[in-house]
Parts: sequence; structure tokens; C-alpha cells
Amino acid sequence: MTIARKILPIFLICSLLTLFISALPSAAADIKSKTEIVTEIDEFVKKNMAINHISGASLSIAYGEDAFYTQGYGAYSNGEKITATTLFPIASLSKSMTALAVLQLVDKGLIDLDAPFISYFPDITAADDRIDRITVRYMLNQTSGLNDKVNPDMTKSDQFQSLQEIKKSLELVVLANDPGETYRYHNPNYQFLALLVEQVSGQRFSEYLHDRIFEPLGMNDTYSVSTTQQINENSMIPQGHYLLLGKPISTAEPSWFIDGPAGVISTAEDMAKWMRAQYISRLLSPSLMEQYHAPGQHSSYGMGWLASSDNVWGRTISHSGILWSYKAEETVYLEKKLGITMMFDTGLNAFVDYSTFTRGIAQIMDEGKTEISIMNNRNMEAIMILLLMSTIFWKGFSIYRLKKSKKRLIAFRRKLIFTSVLTLIPVLVLLFLPPILSFIGGGRVLPWIGIWMIMPSLLYIISHTFFGEYRKFHLPLPHL
Repeated sequence: MTIARKILPIFLICSLLTLFISALPSAAADIKSKTEIVTEIDEFVKKNMAINHISGASLSIAYGEDAFYTQGYGAYSNGEKITATTLFPIASLSKSMTALAVLQLVDKGLIDLDAPFISYFPDITAADDRIDRITVRYMLNQTSGLNDKVNPDMTKSDQFQSLQEIKKSLELVVLANDPGETYRYHNPNYQFLALLVEQVSGQRFSEYLHDRIFEPLGMNDTYSVSTTQQINENSMIPQGHYLLLGKPISTAEPSWFIDGPAGVISTAEDMAKWMRAQYISRLLSPSLMEQYHAPGQHSSYGMGWLASSDNVWGRTISHSGILWSYKAEETVYLEKKLGITMMFDTGLNAFVDYSTFTRGIAQIMDEGKTEISIMNNRNMEAIMILLLMSTIFWKGFSIYRLKKSKKRLIAFRRKLIFTSVLTLIPVLVLLFLPPILSFIGGGRVLPWIGIWMIMPSLLYIISHTFFGEYRKFHLPLPHL
């Protein structure tokens, strides 16, 4: 009996150990290898690109201390493959780099975040007294009181060519609202911040970025430009596109001064280094790094980042980049030490949700499942094509009915009145489209070339449907 009592606990322990060990293989089987994850990511990206008619893209994933995965998809117009070292404009992702440059000078005691911006420019004499109350922090948080209506950006007929030229705009502008009260996303805020970097550092802004940010991080292929013309002239950058009825149309990027808010050109490999620097702080003191990644007082927009936090992903910083023929998306999950950037050779489009790329990749990286959204370019463009076909059919049928009608004159007059009323619709749409888009876009004012490139299929259908009505009446009038 004594021996049995001694053996029984040993037997139970051995049995439990056996069960635990036998369970290990099945648990390990649920953990995907890097090869499996990368394969799933590639399949997801390629499928999502295909249904959104995107011809070229570049992906960067940073995880922990390393670049987990960098890859290029698609090809240049000459057939050359896009790779992880292919140059892409990152557009407004540049703002986080401009903000970092400012904060580095704050770290050195050369800039005070709560000092008036124009205190660093004694030669600026502002017409609006409230300009004196715009602080550097307000510029960073996009609460300066400036917006696109009072200080034109993309719609400016003669675009600036250098940062030194923009000081005049600050002298003449009348603010839309008092500084520090209202969030309005406005690119020139970051042009002024780039100018501040030049003023305080004594270096050209592009040189400062190279010496103090890009070179220390090993971002050897990354640089900054002043205008979109410099993008168009660089054959190393894939040609940009817009989407018309499901077809990528290659185009030059419209003229735009982008130094500060949107001028950085980078690669997937370099962007992995940039994202790692967000959770492995090397370029700022810890206290300023916290401010750098924090939301602003009036919105989630802080200092070049949209900052958020939830119970699933923890603290997150993100930004999107928009040009008319290029697009970029970036999200960094600070607590998970995971960063994802995608750059595309296709611009902003009303029917493409570019954020589904980074969200889907994050879900795959988190051992989850992801699905392609049904709200994609292929489905929406198919609807547009069906509308166009229906319109053509209806026009033909209407003309046939008009010819066959015994009361042709009466029918003609009714049709003419109906068509005249219908033709007012596109006029009203075109008249109110800019303010509607401005309202949706938080006060952004878009040029007509930009509106066209965002929704060419929709505008084509509208013009073909309604303005085309008058073509029916090019027929001879019915005999009296």
C-alpha cells in the first residue's frame, strides 16, 4: 500500500507531462511560418491590386528589430519590374518627417513649440494681427487658422518654386478662424514648418532631412523634392496613373509645390527603416517622442501623424499620402512594433479604398484572416459601365420611339422640354461638386484636374448621359 501511494503521484505527473508534450505539435501547427505569412500577403496584395486595377505598388513591413518583408509588384511602362528599391513618391507621409525635423530642433532648444511662428521671422509683417498668435504647435496640429479657401494650395494658379517664396502668403492672408481653435488639414502649414527648419538650422530643408534623418537611419535612397515637376522628370520613378472605366491611364502629375508637406521620395526598404525608428527611438528624447506620437487637442491629428488607441491594436500612428497619380498608406502599431507602408503608382480614386491593403496585411501578420472588400474598383466600375450601356440603349430606344410616333411634333416638344430639364442636372452637379468635395474633405479645395482624376468614370457617365441628350435632336424636325 505504501509503494502504491508513492507510485501513484509519479504516474499522474508522467501522464500530465505526456499529455502536455503530445499537445505541443498541434499548437505549433497553428503558428504560421514566415514563408506562409509572406505567401498569404503576396496573394492578398496581388488580388487586391487586380480588382482595383492598380498596375504597380511597393510594400514595406517592419516588425520588431528587422525589416520583416519588402516587395515590389507590377512593372514600369517599359516592362521593368518594380522592386523593393524602386522609388515612389510618399506624398503626405512626408509630413511626419517634417514634424520630426522641427522636433529635433526643439530638442536642441532652438525652437519653442509654443512660441509664435513669426517670432522666428522678423521680416514678416502680417496684415492679420491674429497671425502673431499662431504657434509652432498650432502649425504642427493643423490648427493655425489657415485653410485652402483663404490660402490657396492646389488651386493656386502660379505655384511656388521655393520655400522662401511662401513668406509673402503669410503676410497677406486673413485667417479663416482664430489660431488654436479649429482643425483644418492644410498643406501650407507644413510648408511653413519646412521654412522654419531652414531658418533655424541654416540648411536647405532637403539637406537637413538628408543629414539629420535619412542618413542616420540608413535611408540611403530617400530624398526630398520641391515640386511635382521633379517627379515627372525622374525616369527612375514609375509613371503615375488615374483610373477610367477600370483602365489605368498613365499621366504626368499636375503641377504642385510640395516641399515640406509631400515632397519625399523613398523605397520600400528605406520605409522599413523609417517605421522601425518610430518604436525604437533614436532621433528624439523620450518626452518629445511621446508628444510626437500623441493626438492633437482638437483632433486625432497630432504632429504629422493621426494618433489613436484601442484594446486590440494598442497605440497606433498612421497617415495617408495623396497625389493625383500616386497614393501611399502607412500605419505603425507602436505596442506591437509593427509597421506597414504601401506605395502605389495610381492616385486617389473615389472607388478604391487603399487602406484595405494595410488593414488586411496587419490582420495577416496578427495571425488573422482577411477578405477583399466588395467595395472595390472592379465592382464599382462595372456598375459605371452598366450605367453607360443602359444610357446608350435608352437613347437609341428613345430616338426609335420618337421616329415611330404618330404625334411626332408633340412628342418632340415634350422630349425637348424633358431634355432641357435633364441637362440642368449635370450643370448643377458640376457647379456644386467642388463645395461638396470641400465639405467632405474637411475644407480642402481641389482643382478641376484633381476632381476629374478622382472620379473620371462618374463624370464621364454624367456628361455622356445628360449632355448627350441634345444629340438626339440633331435629327431634322418632324414635318408639320
